[in-house]
Amino acid sequence: MSQDSFKKHLLTAFNIQFNDESLLQEALTQRNYLNEHQEVSGRDYQRLEFLGDSVMQVSVAEYLFKRYPNWHEGQLTEMRIAMVQTRSFAHFSRVAHLNEGIRLGKGEEMSGARDRDSLLEDIWEAFIGALYLDQGLGAVCAFLDQTLFAAIDTDFFDRFIDFKSRLQEKLQKNGAVDIYYRTESEKPLAGNTQLFEASISVDERELARGTGKSIKDAEKAAARTALKLLEDK
Repeated sequence: MSQDSFKKHLLTAFNIQFNDESLLQEALTQRNYLNEHQEVSGRDYQRLEFLGDSVMQVSVAEYLFKRYPNWHEGQLTEMRIAMVQTRSFAHFSRVAHLNEGIRLGKGEEMSGARDRDSLLEDIWEAFIGALYLDQGLGAVCAFLDQTLFAAIDTDFFDRFIDFKSRLQEKLQKNGAVDIYYRTESEKPLAGNTQLFEASISVDERELARGTGKSIKDAEKAAARTALKLLEDK
């Protein structure tokens, strides 16, 4: 995608139009591109990546604080950690098509860097930093509303939350208890995969069950269900 096409995409999809387009170019420029294009002035994305990391922390913390007024500090902290995991940033870079606007050196382009998670994680933070400098925190939050925050109502962030540790902490808050996970069943699925069902028992009383494509995922699902049951009481 050309730079002009990418700018049109940002305007159409997110109503974003940079006042200072050099910030956008910097956020999307990899160092090798500058090395190969000596006629191009400016910097690569790394300084903006540093800023964007901090902006993400503040934006997500404020969002969670306002959205979940009944959550305690531990719940807010764990969800914030999940939401600012850089592993998720590569996914959202693709959702926003930021990968299509990156300016890469020829070697990096040929090696497939445009779809490399590590680069897309960095570019996400750099773009956030650039948007913050250009239009402020309100514009950043509006963009996140359409991307990162929109995913909070799905199970997307569950993969980054340690439900088993959270459940153990809750169950043992008033003293030690015996927590036991057991694999209940294993069913074959298409494509040489399997579906496992796991249960969690507390002091020999079954509390919940969960399913997953591995024993670990099934236990995590059981812990998530158990935690929800306890928190709903």
